Amino acid sequence: MFNRRKFIQSSAFGSFGLLLGKVASASPETVTIKGKPVVISTWDAGLAANKAAWEVLGKGGRALDAVEKGVMVTEASKNCCVGLGANPDRDGFVTLDACIMDEFSNCGSVAFLERIKHPIAVARRVMEKTPHVMLVGSGAQQFAVIEGFPLEEQKLSSEAQINYDNWLKESHYKSPAINVENKQGHGPFAPHKLDNGEWNHDTIGMVAMDTNGNLSGSCTTSGAGFKMRGRLGDSPIIGAGLFVDNEVGACTATGQGEDVIRVAGSHSVVELMRQGLSPEAACKKVIERIVKIKKEKAKDIQVAFLALNKKGQVGAYAIHQGFSFAIKNGTREELVKAKFVMP
Repeated sequence: MFNRRKFIQSSAFGSFGLLLGKVASASPETVTIKGKPVVISTWDAGLAANKAAWEVLGKGGRALDAVEKGVMVTEASKNCCVGLGANPDRDGFVTLDACIMDEFSNCGSVAFLERIKHPIAVARRVMEKTPHVMLVGSGAQQFAVIEGFPLEEQKLSSEAQINYDNWLKESHYKSPAINVENKQGHGPFAPHKLDNGEWNHDTIGMVAMDTNGNLSGSCTTSGAGFKMRGRLGDSPIIGAGLFVDNEVGACTATGQGEDVIRVAGSHSVVELMRQGLSPEAACKKVIERIVKIKKEKAKDIQVAFLALNKKGQVGAYAIHQGFSFAIKNGTREELVKAKFVMP
């Protein structure tokens, strides 16, 4: 029997915000979008990463494949933020972290990985070929080599070498929360504020929905520049830097990882979406929680969350101005400035 109220509700969902296609009821509690994929990722590097992800999504491919291929573009780029071209730790070595998660809650992670170009691909192999979630250090590298990943030359990129040489002049052994106002790119820790008001960063996180309405996510990083040897942030930690629940939504984080870990950041955002909050409202709530914990120290750090729910709605929030995210779907491709709680 035709139910006019249900028809009106369905029509409203179809026109709301970033809803991308026909609404289908996955269960009495879940509304999902099918047939119109979308990918979102952190920072301006996400524009190029999204293009690569769209090569998969636009052909009806799986979100998991898209989020792997997308961030591999950033890992391969010659920059000081992500990948082997990134700034090193205090001992002069580049160490990489990454994690990936699919629609079935399968997940894989690598951390403190050296001389491997694509840690996100190794993280996926951990997920698919081992009984474990995370491999670290020499064990992660050994596994990568066994899986056919070549060992790259252990040499800093020219830009990273300059930054490292500059850093060595003073060698600030201080907390990541200190001196983020540095503007030269060689201060104690990233992220730090640049002259144009933007924030330098060392992570790309990506979440996507495919044509079947399924979600997956990835996160990859070189970690904080000039970090203590062995330091790990949130990026390779499932529930902190990345979390996917295919019934609810997905979230990724960027910024000072220590404070994302404190609140199980991405998982907290997804759980708030489960309670009915929009992606933006959920991200804001967890950002406010971090600010409350950090008190006055919040003025010196940057953290941001980016989320996508099963309705196809996108949202983000940051502590400070300057965080942006990239979005791509069938009709839209742009960089969006996120809202923030502190000036």
